[in-house]
Amino acid sequence: MIKHDIVIIGGGPAGLAAAAAAKKAGAQDILILERDGRLGGILNQCIHNGFGLHTFGEELTGPEYAARYIKQVEEMGIPYQLNTMVLHISAEKVITAVSREEGLVRIQAKAVILAMGCRERPRGALNIPGYRPAGIYSAGTAQRLMNMEGYSVGKEVVILGSGDIGLIMARRMTLEGAKVKVVAELMPYSGGLKRNIVQCLDDYGIPLKLSHTVVEIQGKERVTGIVLAKVGADRKPIPGTEEYYSCDTLLLSVGLIPENELTKEMGISMSPVTSGPQVSSQLETSVEGVFACGNVLHVHDLVDYVSEEAALAGENAVEYMTAEHEGEKADPVVLKAENGVRYTVPQFLDVKNMKDKVTVRFRVADVYRDRFISVYYDHKRVVHRKKRVLAPGEMEQIVIKKESLADCPDLKNIIICTEVD
Repeated sequence: MIKHDIVIIGGGPAGLAAAAAAKKAGAQDILILERDGRLGGILNQCIHNGFGLHTFGEELTGPEYAARYIKQVEEMGIPYQLNTMVLHISAEKVITAVSREEGLVRIQAKAVILAMGCRERPRGALNIPGYRPAGIYSAGTAQRLMNMEGYSVGKEVVILGSGDIGLIMARRMTLEGAKVKVVAELMPYSGGLKRNIVQCLDDYGIPLKLSHTVVEIQGKERVTGIVLAKVGADRKPIPGTEEYYSCDTLLLSVGLIPENELTKEMGISMSPVTSGPQVSSQLETSVEGVFACGNVLHVHDLVDYVSEEAALAGENAVEYMTAEHEGEKADPVVLKAENGVRYTVPQFLDVKNMKDKVTVRFRVADVYRDRFISVYYDHKRVVHRKKRVLAPGEMEQIVIKKESLADCPDLKNIIICTEVD
């Protein structure tokens, strides 16, 4: 059996940032396992700009952003294996993987960092009636076909879902000469960033229809049109509101799901809201020595935050390897999301071992205007910050400083919520 100190599952932006940070923190024996034929993950097909403003202080395309980290990894001499599929990880951190060159291999790791990213929700999850004609793509598949394979996927397009990939593909298809007729969104608010709605839809005169969904797909061999209908508060179509749009292509941008089959098989505690593992302030999962970061943990809106989070996971994995793990652990402080806040990451604070400060990221459940974000240490309110607009498509964050916890030795819960006043 092969042995390595730190094994990172995934060579996308999270895996690369975790590897670079672990190396800088003193780790000598790191291995990245990537199932694709190149490093960089989803960034390789994201040829639009808007990446790197937080991390590098300049605007980069996805491939340029990935190249910065790939260069770091290669200059540091961190080994990686491409075209390598991880089949299983045991609770004892034994990784079973397969590749064409190596065949079936087993690797014993001292620490594991999960950085597998996320996948798109498929059409089968939507229950749209109709045939299965050609011309129906997930937005990410269409993006890969156009930006990496060089194919045009259609000329008249309807997009269902207003996630960031769908919004970006509305602009991309328009620039390639296609006519994007409408972007429909089931929810009464967009799932994407405000800047993407402005830059990808408003700037090109593409209509966004909220509280609408596709109720029929027409065509047998190829899509010939779709029927949209308005939905009520129960998300069910309202009879009599149907509208027909002729099109040859339907793109689906209906949500991302963290890629956590391996995580679940390990018996790691999962969050029912994020569909990712529950983690401590060290980004450590319920299995000791296994860390998670990036979109496998929860879906981010900016890759810069993925890199920041992954760097923390890399540093903490090194600390875990070099620290002694004997003696009882102190009870963690539980982070609770209440009153309009859907979830928090992390879900627990390990006060004894936490850094000087911890960034807690969260999303709200609906669009709120002129509300406060409040933080309570048990029943004592310590943060009360007004926000003009809160939206589910925009990730929020608050910083908890270790020194602020010194006066609360018996703290059990930290509550993050929205309040009207």
